[in-house]
Amino acid sequence: MKRRWLHRALAVILALAGGPAPALELEVRGAWEQGGMVIGRVAPVAKVWLEKTPVAVGRDGHFVLGLDRDAPAQVAVTVADPLGQHCYRFDVARRSYDVQRVDGVPERTVAPPAEVLARIRREQELVDRARAPVSARQDFLSGFARPLDGPITGVYGSARIYNGVPKNPHYGLDIAAPSGTLVRAPAAGVVRLAQPDLYFSGGTLIVDHGQGLTSTFIHLSALLVAEGDELARGAPIARVGATGRATGPHLDWRMNWRHVRIDPALVLRHFPATSPATISAAQPEP
Repeated sequence: MKRRWLHRALAVILALAGGPAPALELEVRGAWEQGGMVIGRVAPVAKVWLEKTPVAVGRDGHFVLGLDRDAPAQVAVTVADPLGQHCYRFDVARRSYDVQRVDGVPERTVAPPAEVLARIRREQELVDRARAPVSARQDFLSGFARPLDGPITGVYGSARIYNGVPKNPHYGLDIAAPSGTLVRAPAAGVVRLAQPDLYFSGGTLIVDHGQGLTSTFIHLSALLVAEGDELARGAPIARVGATGRATGPHLDWRMNWRHVRIDPALVLRHFPATSPATISAAQPEP
C-alpha cells in the first residue's frame, strides 16, 4: 500500500511538472510460449529488460519483445521506474516441433562449395545490418494480416533434413502459391533490405515494424519496393517465386525481434489486424 501511495503521489508531482506518470503495474498481451511475441506497456519513464536484454520503450510506454524457439520454461521481465525496480516472471509454454524432410534440393545449396562461402558471409552481413536498427516506429501496434492466401506447407521451428542431411530448424511460415502471386505487407513499416538474388534466400525483403521487430520475405521472383520505402499494411511489396534454396514456388515469411526468431503464425493469432487489442495487468514479485 505504501508503494502504491508513493506512486500516486509521484504521479501528481510529475503531472504538475508536465511529465508522464509512473505505472503502477506492467500490462502485457500476447503469447508467452516458445516463438511468441508479447506487447507490453509501462510508464514512458520506465526502462525494461527481458532477462539481461534491454527492451526499447516508446514515448507512450509501449514495447515489444520476442521469445525464441527454445526459450526456457520461465523468463523474467524487469521494469525500473522512478521509485525502484520490479521483477515479473512469466511461465513460457513449451512446444513440440515437426520434423520436415526436404528432398531434391540442389547439392550446392545443401553443402555450399568453398568458392561461394565469402559471398554467403557478405550477404549475411547485409541481412544482419538490415535487422539491427531498433527504431522508434510502432507499426506493430496495429496488428498483422496474412501477406497472401494459400496452403501452409512449412511451419516455424520444424527440424529440417535436406537430402537426408540435418540442418538448422526452419524459422518461417511457408505459404504455397504460383510464381508471380502478389505478396502484400502484413503490417505497416519501412523497407530495410531489398535484394533480388541472395545465395540462400533468393529475392529477399526485410521490413522494419519498429522497436527491433522485422519481417523477412524470401524466395521472391520480383521486388516491387526499394530500400527506404514506407509501407502501409496491404501494400504490394513483391511476387512469389522459387529463387535461392527452394524446391518450388512459395513465400517464406519470417519474423525477428532483434536477433530472436519468432513465429509469424503466433503473431497472426494473437495480434490480428482486424481485432482490438486486450491488455492485461501483470503482478511483480513481492
